[in-house]
Amino acid sequence: MAAEAAILVSLIVAVAENGVIGNAGTLPWRLASDLKRFRRLTLGRPVIMGRKTFQSIGRPLAERDNIVITRQDGFSAPGIHVASGTAEALDMATTFAVTRDADEIMVIGGAEIYQAFLPHAGRIHLTEVHAQARGETRLAPFDRSVWREVARTRAAAGERDDAPMSFVTLERRKA
Repeated sequence: MAAEAAILVSLIVAVAENGVIGNAGTLPWRLASDLKRFRRLTLGRPVIMGRKTFQSIGRPLAERDNIVITRQDGFSAPGIHVASGTAEALDMATTFAVTRDADEIMVIGGAEIYQAFLPHAGRIHLTEVHAQARGETRLAPFDRSVWREVARTRAAAGERDDAPMSFVTLERRKA
């Protein structure tokens, strides 16, 4: 149980200045720099996502235990583990993390999943996309006073990026 206590639940999310995180089931931008960071931060760690996010990706993420939360009876796909809710997904992810000696569980979306896991999160890996994005899926506002910014790096838009961005790490303040 001591090993489990050290496992951190983290949200990893990219959000535009207007709060948009998705458009018609896809990302509303092309940000190769952010995808590279996403891969680096999630590799070897369990990832938790909703069914719609999984379907938008179209396949399990390699070298990660993929846990998909869904209310859809009978949903399955090769290479994923299905959970019916937050508690079951956390139990699965903790088991995988302990087995793989991972120190972090990564929650990768979508909006409802971020909202459900926010109370459990100790860290947020936030990419602030410096643009106004078109889309209907938004990240619900969260109380920033509960979080302490521990890192920030601004990145100019690279050759394969639609916008500049800032990579921000937030950690939950101790009560």
